[in-house]
Amino acid sequence: MTTAAKLKKSTDIDQLSINTIRTLSLDAVQKANSGHPGLPLGMAPAAYVLWTKFLRHNPKNPKWFNRDRFLLSAGHGSMLLYSLLHLTGYDLSLDELKHFRQLHSKTPGHPENILTPGVEITTGPLGQGFANGVGMGMAQKHLEAMFNRKGHNVIDHFIYCICSDGDLMEGVSYESASLAGHLKLDNLIYLYDDNKITIDGPTDLAFSEDVTKRFESCGWHVSEVADGNDLRAIEDAIKAAQKIKDKPKLIRVKTIIGYGMPKQGTSKAHSDAPGVDAVKETKRNLDWPEDKSFFIPKEVLSHFRSAVKNGAKLEKEWEASVKKYEKTFPDLGKTLRDTRTAKLPDGWENSLPKFDGVEAKATRAYSGEVINAIADKIPQLIGGSGDLTPSNNTYIKSSANFASGGFQNRNIHFGIREHAMGSTMNGMALYGSVIPFGGTFQTFSDYMRPAIRLAALSHIRVLFVFTHDSIGLGEDGPTHQSVEHLAALRAIPNLAVTRPCDAHETREAWRAALLRDSGPTAFAFSRQKVALIDRKKYADAKGLHKGAYILAEAENSAGKKIAPKLILIATGSEVGLAMDAREKLNKSGTPTRVVSMPCWEFFDVQSAKYKESVLPAKVKARLAIEAGVSLGWSKYVGDNGDTLTVDRFGASAPAEDVFRDYGFTVENVIRKARKIF
Repeated sequence: MTTAAKLKKSTDIDQLSINTIRTLSLDAVQKANSGHPGLPLGMAPAAYVLWTKFLRHNPKNPKWFNRDRFLLSAGHGSMLLYSLLHLTGYDLSLDELKHFRQLHSKTPGHPENILTPGVEITTGPLGQGFANGVGMGMAQKHLEAMFNRKGHNVIDHFIYCICSDGDLMEGVSYESASLAGHLKLDNLIYLYDDNKITIDGPTDLAFSEDVTKRFESCGWHVSEVADGNDLRAIEDAIKAAQKIKDKPKLIRVKTIIGYGMPKQGTSKAHSDAPGVDAVKETKRNLDWPEDKSFFIPKEVLSHFRSAVKNGAKLEKEWEASVKKYEKTFPDLGKTLRDTRTAKLPDGWENSLPKFDGVEAKATRAYSGEVINAIADKIPQLIGGSGDLTPSNNTYIKSSANFASGGFQNRNIHFGIREHAMGSTMNGMALYGSVIPFGGTFQTFSDYMRPAIRLAALSHIRVLFVFTHDSIGLGEDGPTHQSVEHLAALRAIPNLAVTRPCDAHETREAWRAALLRDSGPTAFAFSRQKVALIDRKKYADAKGLHKGAYILAEAENSAGKKIAPKLILIATGSEVGLAMDAREKLNKSGTPTRVVSMPCWEFFDVQSAKYKESVLPAKVKARLAIEAGVSLGWSKYVGDNGDTLTVDRFGASAPAEDVFRDYGFTVENVIRKARKIF
């Protein structure tokens, strides 16, 4: 049978386009012998309506500032997105679709924002995209309040998301949905692929709640499309959602997973290649030529590619409106230009506090001073805390609370939602033009680890402010005292973990984090007071930017600098302990160098020559001092070195008592050091 005959029953351009999406997705999964065909086949009609009738985007400029954002939270259905990107004219060739899930292709199994043009966020772990969208909605509302003026809505668009049953089962979706409803984020329109199937089988095996009531109770408007193939109903639902104010919107689209497949509507249609025979049968069911793979009818491609011309027109019109805006509001216009390019303001570093004559405080307190010193100079900076604002010292005193009706403000109350805090911060950073930070106790980094990992994978500038960094938390006891968390955070590639030892290193830690635009930073700030280090006598704290540096050189008993026989390596509050021990060791005839090592990641990328200058190979006697587990320190202390660390949980007592009981005393440092020789 000819191709023309095969398509005779499907001459309607809408249906042809939808089935093109479906069969491209099916062919890619089959060719890769891996993937998830179910969602693309079921949600193709809804995605088609959204992308061709509503989505404001420019395929030739995926980063156009005022574009609508489209998020595929159900990232396992990635071929749906890749098909749409190729068809509408993004820089994603048909060959890339044919190399789905293959090494070095732009079409990985789950979407990655740094890899594929047009992919807004990295998704795959369910629920993350849902929460990222909430963060994007927050960023948009903030920037609208900053820049839009009567008659000049330079920021005006929607955040669209396709989410799945699996997304809604994940706890982070509840946390973020609750926050979105509280904030009345009416720029969010989510399409819920309500197919009632997961890998294990029907969702009622583990999921029987009333989703509508749940979201309505969170302050969302919920509507329903009874048939996921009803294009008019989908269009009407999105139109209605756009008009609803003061509520985020969830549209329940009742679909059949794997529509057209022999095993449609079952868990067998969810994932894995269906097989050659099943592909042929599916194409027959869709009135599609079964002998053609990756087939795109010419009229379909022409229809989809109208997005290129339309997108260029939309962007051109918007740029013209921005020029008028800049003439009317020149100062705001300049700020808008700078934030669009992620450019930090000229001279911002001059606003960093110098901390001359500072009193002894916890590094969390110094961090709060840095935030307030730079906040007015860096308008992109916005953040808050997971209900620990006074403890984390994250409040910007010159601003007020970010809230509905006050979106221009910069103090976000994330609530006791650590996971959502991390994920929404990722969404804010991915939206662009803002630099988000969020604080909690370091031990609760466990609650947000998936978001931290994805921030690192996405190469985005997100600032995780972790305070109460060790057993120094004290009376709250081992449930709240981070012990293994520094090691766990350091294990994440592309995450810079900095644990400063004093006010000056705290300042430099913030400087480094803001200058680092290719990945996130996790700060480890103390609750306990730290030593006052005389920077006129000892090394400049700018050594932090190299990760580790010689803070104090070895001396003989007369106080003359000489080559070290012992190196004490420390971070955070333990640097003060190392300095005290050094003084006694030097006087007793053991020339001792102190190396402050606030950031392993920065040190590891330094030249071999610099590393050797700080930790010379000939000095085998090395002792690492840190109030956390010993894991990882062996690469710095070597086979002959040792550690003074905490390889067990903490205890509930005043911090000074816990430190003493765990051996963090000058006497114990000296005792362990002398055992090394």
